[in-house]
Amino acid sequence: MSAFVERVRAAQYAVTRISAAPLLVRAGIFVIVFAGFALAFPAEVLSGRPILFLAVAALLPAIGPRKVWATFTALVTVGGWLLATDGYGRPVALWRLLAVAALLYLGHTLCALAALLPYDAMVDPELITRWLMRSAAVLLGAAVLGVLLLQAAGTGGGAGYQWVTVLGLLVAVGLSALLGWLLRRR
Repeated sequence: MSAFVERVRAAQYAVTRISAAPLLVRAGIFVIVFAGFALAFPAEVLSGRPILFLAVAALLPAIGPRKVWATFTALVTVGGWLLATDGYGRPVALWRLLAVAALLYLGHTLCALAALLPYDAMVDPELITRWLMRSAAVLLGAAVLGVLLLQAAGTGGGAGYQWVTVLGLLVAVGLSALLGWLLRRR
């Protein structure tokens, strides 16, 4: 029983030491991941109980950015996108695709930032601003390059192939698993 009381006291002490910047970064993670869910999933799924489950899922990477939750929510977002396009017949719009990709990247990069920041860190706001500016530059460059490549290939307006999306997802998961295995080998 005394171990439980000590854990509660340690949690209370940690809560009193939370500073604003790490808390704002974690709130940003929640908002961005939830916005990604809202854009990816069809409107029919977002009514009722599923919205509560998605809200809890968006809260998980904000609470534990070092854990597997960032990857989990990215996979849920991609699953929602596949459900919307394949299951509900939503047409693939370039603006929505770019927005979901941008939100996935922002959620991932904010989880990386939050994993580096302890709850009680005193952070210069310029650090977060520079981090977000670099992320915005990456997003802008990727969006411009993606649109230019789509126009060059002549595939901008046609229907996509479902198997290419699934293959890309499998390659990304496989590379992540390989990198994780290589890091653990050291």
